[in-house]
Amino acid sequence: MTAQGAGRVTIADIAREAGVSLPTVSRVLNGRADVSPSTRRRVEELLAHHGYRRRGAQAGSRAELIDLVFNDLDSPWAVEILRGVEDVAHAAGLGTVVSAVHHRSTSAQQWLVNLRARASDGVILVTSDLAPELYPELSRLGVPTVIIDPAGVPTFGIPTIGAMNWAGGRSAVEHLLSLGHRRIGIITGPPTLLCSRARLDGYRAALESAGVEIDDRLVRQGDFSHEAGFGSGAELIGLADPPTAIFASSDQMALGVYEAARQHDLRIPDDLSVVGFDDLPQVQWSPPPLTTVRQPLDEMGQVAARTLLRLIQGETLESPHVELATRLVVRSSTGPLHR
Repeated sequence: MTAQGAGRVTIADIAREAGVSLPTVSRVLNGRADVSPSTRRRVEELLAHHGYRRRGAQAGSRAELIDLVFNDLDSPWAVEILRGVEDVAHAAGLGTVVSAVHHRSTSAQQWLVNLRARASDGVILVTSDLAPELYPELSRLGVPTVIIDPAGVPTFGIPTIGAMNWAGGRSAVEHLLSLGHRRIGIITGPPTLLCSRARLDGYRAALESAGVEIDDRLVRQGDFSHEAGFGSGAELIGLADPPTAIFASSDQMALGVYEAARQHDLRIPDDLSVVGFDDLPQVQWSPPPLTTVRQPLDEMGQVAARTLLRLIQGETLESPHVELATRLVVRSSTGPLHR
């Protein structure tokens, strides 16, 4: 493309090279649906190749958009984060573009192409499974970025917002210990996630502090889903010497344990005490209402959005990494040991 020489590439240049009209390029930039997939793909590839950022992203004005990126959107957990982000974004007059990359590198690459085209003002990642090479690309584009609940040790100098997972895991198990339970099972999240490892470490710390030997047979790995809670819960209940209490590292898994207990004719909490983690809105209505560790998901979204706004405005952060407090919420799914 030579029309602009050393100058800025225009949408007229993009349209000419793509062999489409100016309105077609404009529709792609504005996310309109009335463009064929093949044409959209060709235009987006050219926009990415030439590093095009629409005029609103140049010379001091803004696109008034932020991107919010999840691995998946099928969890109530994601809804709570989204609510917090949108509260702050709406108050600031910003739109929110929500995407899911589904743990696939191709989805992440396509999202990055779309990000370039939108010229969003900033990005909140509720995932850090993006390919490592994408982070320098975000930096090259000059897009401020914040991560919520990072999978591993934060890298690339990106600010992070998380919760006190270790303290939350410890408080859950200390509560069960205070009720007389000693055989306490745990269903963890994926070991690649920092929050999963921290909750497991909190579990171990509570048992060790109480002088209770850790039995590796009572540790099961899940993925935060209802299905994982059901499967792992059934495995723990089926042991020759089963646990009298189970700490599930997410509310979704705790509800899966509920179903496993029901199918084994166990009553909660008379036969089995259960503690979750998250305090999703629906668990206060589950039969029985779930004792859980409240993770301030909506507040995490709010803090992430406020942090991103400060970065967009060029402010310096006092601390790049923030951890919000967790709190044990005792309801009716835990009770004294009866056997």
